[in-house]
Amino acid sequence: MLLLAKTYKKLKEQNYFILTGRIYSHSFRLIDFFHYLCTRKDIVSMTIKKSKDMKKHVLLFLTALLVGMGTVHAQLPAIDLKDMSGKTVRTDTLQNGGRPLIIDFFATWCKPCNRELSAISEVYEEWQEETGVKLIAVSIDEAHHIHKVKPLVDRSGWPYEVLLDPNSDFKRALGIQLIPYTLIVDGNGRIAYKHQGYTDGAEEELIEEVRKLVKSDK
Repeated sequence: MLLLAKTYKKLKEQNYFILTGRIYSHSFRLIDFFHYLCTRKDIVSMTIKKSKDMKKHVLLFLTALLVGMGTVHAQLPAIDLKDMSGKTVRTDTLQNGGRPLIIDFFATWCKPCNRELSAISEVYEEWQEETGVKLIAVSIDEAHHIHKVKPLVDRSGWPYEVLLDPNSDFKRALGIQLIPYTLIVDGNGRIAYKHQGYTDGAEEELIEEVRKLVKSDK
């Protein structure tokens, strides 16, 4: 991690990172950059000022990054949330009887989030029959918007358990910056997969990751 930080600092001093058309300037924090690369699957380009010195630092950076990615198998943090009936649920107790658990962060105002949850709802029954997977949706709507969550869930016909994170405590504890954001927790309670963002059809990638976990447990 120290190598990653030092290399990132060197790269940041000399130029900008350009990822999928976004420019990450000097104000961009290491944790944000590292988190973004670890979770996004749609990074299509990286453009950095050309020089022999820069190439050396890029290789060091990517090596350190890959090492870091291979060691992430964290447990869920312990945060008290409430479900839509007002019952307190402690997040480190979330589980699915030894089978994969999907945790999907959303908000009523987040259109990609709503598209993702609606797309999954259309195949959710099939997923459950095949893999036994369970999905818990976590709303990060602030307190003055919480009243919008249940009507959206009911109107959309989402068959999921829904938890409320109005202060974004759970989201923050996991280092999540943007939504939609999806986690898969394996049967041992370890975070096995992370993904930020949603494009139509991305739910297929999600169920493939679930299938891999189910297969590895047999």
